[in-house]
Amino acid sequence: MTDEEMTQLAINTIRTLSIDAVQQAKSGHPGTPMALAPLIYTIWNRVMRFDPEDPIWPNRDRFVLSNGHASMLLWSVLHLTRTKAVNADYERLGHVSVSLDDIRHFRQLDSKAPGIPSTHWVSGVETTTGPLGQGVATSVGMAIAQKWLAHRYNRPRFDIFDYNVYAVCGDGCLMEGISSEAASLAGHLGLDNLCWVYDNNHITIEGKTRITFTEDVEARFLAYGWNVLRVGNANDLERIEQALEIFRKTKERPTFIVLDSHIGYGSPHKQDTAAAHGEPLGDDEVRLCKRAYGWPEDKTFLVPDGVYEHFAAGIGARGAEARRKWTELFAAYRTEYPDAATEIELMQRRELPVRLGSQTFRCSPADPKGIAGRDASGKALNVLAQNIPWFLGGSADLGPSNKTILNV
Repeated sequence: MTDEEMTQLAINTIRTLSIDAVQQAKSGHPGTPMALAPLIYTIWNRVMRFDPEDPIWPNRDRFVLSNGHASMLLWSVLHLTRTKAVNADYERLGHVSVSLDDIRHFRQLDSKAPGIPSTHWVSGVETTTGPLGQGVATSVGMAIAQKWLAHRYNRPRFDIFDYNVYAVCGDGCLMEGISSEAASLAGHLGLDNLCWVYDNNHITIEGKTRITFTEDVEARFLAYGWNVLRVGNANDLERIEQALEIFRKTKERPTFIVLDSHIGYGSPHKQDTAAAHGEPLGDDEVRLCKRAYGWPEDKTFLVPDGVYEHFAAGIGARGAEARRKWTELFAAYRTEYPDAATEIELMQRRELPVRLGSQTFRCSPADPKGIAGRDASGKALNVLAQNIPWFLGGSADLGPSNKTILNV
């Protein structure tokens, strides 16, 4: 089998796992995973720096699925990359974080694969959101965090933090006000480590987007100061990869990629319709879709021979090498900058640099009028910031009023 044939087999595995999971659950959203499987394959298996053996290493690229209804995309790729479980509180260490049996029980009671994946419960999930717009907004925070980490901890010859943030969103995300505010901030800050990919399929769960959403999205993001690109065919892996390469080379601007897709791609009767959005395809249509993909029509939850190995040779090998190089770099960094390395390790373990007790905070003197809540809050925030270097915050243009300016 040629590499091109194996790539198509891997993409169709993502599609058919998604179709079968939704069909078995009798609930879910099959159409977007069918459309975006080539995008997810390209980001994960060709581009992202992510090691399935250690899905929480500090300098990994972050992936945010803001249109969380397409969660089968993430469940499928976490399974196919054999991402390892690393959270002892919720998972069995030494096992994969998402098994094929988990996918079989998608959206079912007590399932490890709910409709919207949650961070910490399943290793490999960063942020996936049901409330539309929340994911892309969170991705801006992630990108800001990387810039702060790089500013505080990177040194000459030691780029300890240089990861990128990839977010996938849909029409619903862009209709929400929070995405507008977040995009405006990202453009203002010039977050060149941030890439949003917009699934432009012209369909909402109620019908065509022209019913409610007719704005010029590209012009809007140009006005925000983003680098705007367009890929006219969601099945064109080379163009997708080229656009992502342009993103990585673009400086001082975030990147917005408009990806023209067909929801329910491959469905003879439901492609490009609202019927492919939020309900199972039905047994007959599932068989027709699989026929269109050249897939065994009566096989369910099939992972063909070679697919796991294909992902291992892609993201597995690339991610392991990236983590190995970073681990060696960090070991040398620890020798030269031990205090900074200790802070990074504390953050990774979610620990504080000091024990905050009653002596940390001073009581305000008695005042017949009492102290204003915002003044007390401002004092407490500054004590925390002085003791925890990675305690960050702020509030647009209201800092002097609501006392959120940190004097550190």
